[in-house]
Order: sequence, then C-alpha cells, then structure tokens
Amino acid sequence: MGYEYGDEPPGNTSANRNFYDVMDARVGRRGFLMAGLATLATGLIGGSLSATPAQAQGRSGLIGFKPVPVSYADTVVVPEGYTARVLGPVGTPILGDLPAFRSGANTGAEQERQIGQHHDGMHFFPIDGSSSDGLIVVNHEYIEPRFLHAAKDGYRGVAHNLASVVYGADGKRDDDEVRMEMAAHGVSVYRTTRQAGGTWAVVADPRNRRVTASTPMEIRGPVRGAAAVRTRFSPRGVMARGTLSNCAHGVTPWNTYLAAEENWSSYFLNLDAEQPREHARYGVWKHPRGGRYGWHLARSGADDCIRFDASTRAASATRDYRNEPNTYGWMVEIDPFNPEAAPIKRTHLGRFAHEGVVFAPAVEGAPVVCYSGDDARFEYIYKFVSEGVWEPGRTDGSILDSGTLYVARFNDDGTGEWLALAPGQNGLTPENGFADLADILVNTRLAADHVGATKMDRPEWGAIDPNTGAVFFTLTNNTRRTQAEVDAANPRAVNNFGHIVRWNYAGGDHQQARFDWDLFVIAGDARTSAVGEGGALNDDNIFACPDGLWCDKDSRLWIQTDMGDVGPDYEGPLKPFGMNGLLAADPATGEIKRFMTGPWGQECTGVITTPDGTTMFVNFQHPGAHATPAQFAVGDYGSGFPDYDRTVPRSATVVITKDDGGVIGS
Repeated sequence: MGYEYGDEPPGNTSANRNFYDVMDARVGRRGFLMAGLATLATGLIGGSLSATPAQAQGRSGLIGFKPVPVSYADTVVVPEGYTARVLGPVGTPILGDLPAFRSGANTGAEQERQIGQHHDGMHFFPIDGSSSDGLIVVNHEYIEPRFLHAAKDGYRGVAHNLASVVYGADGKRDDDEVRMEMAAHGVSVYRTTRQAGGTWAVVADPRNRRVTASTPMEIRGPVRGAAAVRTRFSPRGVMARGTLSNCAHGVTPWNTYLAAEENWSSYFLNLDAEQPREHARYGVWKHPRGGRYGWHLARSGADDCIRFDASTRAASATRDYRNEPNTYGWMVEIDPFNPEAAPIKRTHLGRFAHEGVVFAPAVEGAPVVCYSGDDARFEYIYKFVSEGVWEPGRTDGSILDSGTLYVARFNDDGTGEWLALAPGQNGLTPENGFADLADILVNTRLAADHVGATKMDRPEWGAIDPNTGAVFFTLTNNTRRTQAEVDAANPRAVNNFGHIVRWNYAGGDHQQARFDWDLFVIAGDARTSAVGEGGALNDDNIFACPDGLWCDKDSRLWIQTDMGDVGPDYEGPLKPFGMNGLLAADPATGEIKRFMTGPWGQECTGVITTPDGTTMFVNFQHPGAHATPAQFAVGDYGSGFPDYDRTVPRSATVVITKDDGGVIGS
C-alpha cells in the first residue's frame, strides 16, 4: 500500500491519457454533467461484464452474514456468530533462542529472530493440504521507529514515520537502531497450528525464517548481469542485498511466494547534479540527509548501510553504490518450504512500485499469466505472459525469466489492449533510448510512457475470480487530481474515495491481447458512490480507498480499505467511513456487505483463508500511527491494539473463525 506521508513524488510527466479521460469519453462529458452518477452507473458500471438475471439469481446468498456498522472504536469488530483472535504481532519470536518481545526495547539482534513490523500481504501455505497446520508468510511494508525504540532516550514525543528517527550530535544514527530497523523490514515465515478450542499459535519449526533488508538475493531473468545492476557488492550484477517496502504479494502456481517491492525509492538518496533516468523516474531522493530513515548515516559506516547513498563516489559503478537502487523495484520469489534457498528477484516482471502480483488460473500446456499494478498516482497496470508453458510438478520460478511484459491501454469504447514492452516493438528501439530488454525492464515506467499506456489512479491489489476468470483491480484514490480532470469515473476534483476496475476476455483466455472492461464499483458514501444500474452504496457497505483485494474459491470478492492512519478524532472527507476494514462482495449480483472493522489508526491489509475456508487470516498494519507527538510523550500511543496494556501498539494478524465452524462469509 502507498501512503501520503513520504510517498514518492509524482514522476509521470508523459502526455499519455489518464483513465479519467478514457471514461469521460465513453460516457460523454455533457451527459455525465447533466445526469450525474446515474449516467455514470449506466454507462460504465456493469456494462458488458455484468451478470445476467439468471446468473445473479443462481449466486444469491453467497454472502450470508449480517453486516457490521461503521465503527469508531479501538477494537476489532466482526459479525454476529464470528470470533477474532490475535496471532503473530510485531516482535513475536520465531527463530533461534526465541527472544521475548520487550515493548520498544528490543535490540537489532533480537529483531532478526522476531516477526517484523507493519504486516501487509500474506499467504497461508498448508502443510500436506491441512487446514489446521501451515506456514504463514507475511510482508512487512515499512516501520515506525518511534514504536521500535520507544523505551530509548529521544523517542518520546517524536512525530510519525519519516521524522521519527533520532540523530546524534554528530548527525549520525545509532548502529543498533539501524540494525533493528533493517531487520524489522522484509518478510517473516513461521509455522502456525490450530490448538484445542480454536486458537492458533506460532510454532517453532526449521522452516521458520526472516528475510530482511540485508538478506543476500539472486538476480534472475533478463537483467541478470546487466551493467545497470553491477555494484560494489556484486560486480558481475548477479546478486543483490535485501528487500524493502514489501507491500502486497503473489502466490505462484508452483506454490512459492512473491513479495512486492513498492515504495523502495525513498530509502535511497542521490546527490549527483543530474540523476540518471532510472533514479529520477522513480523518485530517488535528492535531500542531503536523504533516505527515509537515514540508514546511510549509521555511525559505523558499515557497507550494508552506506549503500543507501547512491551518489557517484568512485570511478566506476563496481566501486560505489550508484546502481544500488536498480536492484530494487522487483518481485522477490521466496520458497517457504526451503529456508536454505536464496530469494530471487524475478526481473522480467518489471521494475516499478509493485503493489503485488496475481496469477491467472494455470492451464496445463499453456503459458503462465500474471498481473501487477504500479502503486503511484498516474502509473500503470502490467501483465506478463511466459514463453514456456505450465507443466504441473515440473514448472518452477524460472518460467518467469522469459516471456513478454505488457502494459494496459484502456479505450473509450470499453475495450482495452496490452502493449508489449519488448525490444523493437511499439517504438522501443535503441534510437528511442531503449538499448535492449534489460534496459527496458530497468526503466519499465519510461517504456510504458513511450508506448502510450493509460495513466491510472494508484493501481493496487488485483484479484481473479477462479470461477469466471474476471480480473479486478483496486484504484485507491488520487488526491492530486484537479477540477479540470473531473470525469465520469471519478466525479470529484480531489478523488478521495477510489474505485474498482474489472476486465475479462473472450473465452476467458488471459493470453489475449485485447479485453473488455467496466467498473465494478465507485467507492464513497450514499451521495458519492455508484453501483449497478444507477444504485449507490448504503449504511451496510459504504467504503473508501479500496486497496487489498482477494477472491476466494466460492467467488466472494474481499475488499480491504486504506484511508490512511485515521483516528477517532479525524475530521475530513473520510470521517463518515470510520475505521478501515474488510468488505465482502458478490461479483455476480453486485451485493457488498461490511464484514469487519479494525482499531484506531490501522490499515486493513492482507487476507487469506485456510483451504477449507473456515479460518481467515487478516492483517492490521500500523495501529496508532495517527498519535500526535504530544500524545506519544505522555504514553498515549494512539491505540491499545493488540495488548491493551499501555505497551506500544503492534501490527498483527487477526484470525477469524465462524462459531459454527462454517465457511467464512457464508
């Protein structure tokens, strides 16, 4: 997920059309302005992809729970007949001698053996098909230093996130604090089992693992060995160190995990007079102190820390870290069942602010297809189609190293097309500044600019209905849109609320270069939303800023919201929606119900169930992040979740079960 505070600056200066322009033309601006949301819903929502009455009738009852109301409470609220329990909060020990969590007082070495901070995308990998025993793999998007170091001098009364690191009188950062922050990033892998009484517990296991900002990784695919990724650490350009800003994720057909690298660019600085395009287009910082947490200023001057200064310091790229940012922005493959296997950066999936990746159902003898969004304002949606074909039991991650990466163009008439990002195609030639495939992939955004892709409103998570093949993508918001850009799909200057786009293919074949699209829902309250044939959301389902997205085996579409770190006293356009939460939708009927709300200041993110659908895992990220420095100074951390004992609030996974043992959502 992206976030307002410290998000990358707008970087897309191309003249490509915005998605708003496309939708405006499809409905007709004059008609929209005269008829408002009713015209919008008729022209854009449903369209050629909506279900027939017979389909809708056949799917009625898919969502069987009583919706919960909008909540302003510092707690987890689930429907009647459901129970929520906490699992694996920040600092839970999973490795080695299992060091205990100490509120705001752990060391860097301890954090390397504990679950990281700010839980995001995740998956439950069953062991031997079990729905009561498996491996949880969870991303840690970023950190809150003031919570990590709350017991140390200087951290009471500091502000949220970027301003929350403390520098010494010499302008340097404490080495152990930097070590702890780097360890709190990345990915956690741990075993969990269902106990008597329905609770779940973290279990010591040889497969438990931490992947952090320092973990050695391989570079695979067309960028392996390219000049752009050769560094002092890996002069041959075949290795990288660490993964950062891991937002959403993906699960491969061969049962491995892909962690996305999203807002990685702000961890680096480059003070060169002119940044190279592979830095500038991605928002690498130019500030002298630079870097989101100032890791390059660690007092020890350790190589693992100074690499975040990507300024030119030596005669060649293999003697400094000018290319270090180019080793980020990829999808990282992790085998949860093999803790000895190095994570792999799969470069053919493109380099940008990956929100995650979602795979189309694998078909034996056909190529593997997956989709990914670039979570920044006015960026793009991508698709990868492998060259090789899916062979159950034989295919592994190497299939992602050859194929074609595409970017989406949405047309006025409700059709769309995928534009190839490949040498010699769509003007991607040396004459136009793209030397070869590696150059295209390192500069994926620039290649997409060049071929004329459609600018989107922060493309976030994607989901695919396993029964119909329809693809859904959340477009969270765009608060920087001007009045001149008001259009049919977003009838608001400063789009605070977002929407969900949907597309499909003739015959359900995801390899096709053309698709049909519409909007599934335009988020907002009863006055500003749109669903179905001129309808709107109501008290049971109003929501804003759709972000996380997942479709279960029965086709329930689970929608998570990220309105930022809102607290109980928030005043503004998002106030009517209360705290962030989780909703369930029936794609066939358009029915949506609010399933869960969370505590103060959190973002609801990451959702998956056990194979039998009777246990759901959901993450709450950064509870209490809205707390002001004045609150923090007196021990008011903005939220008590999950311990409610005056310790610092902690991101955590919440386990939800139905009291009658039934399928979640039914």
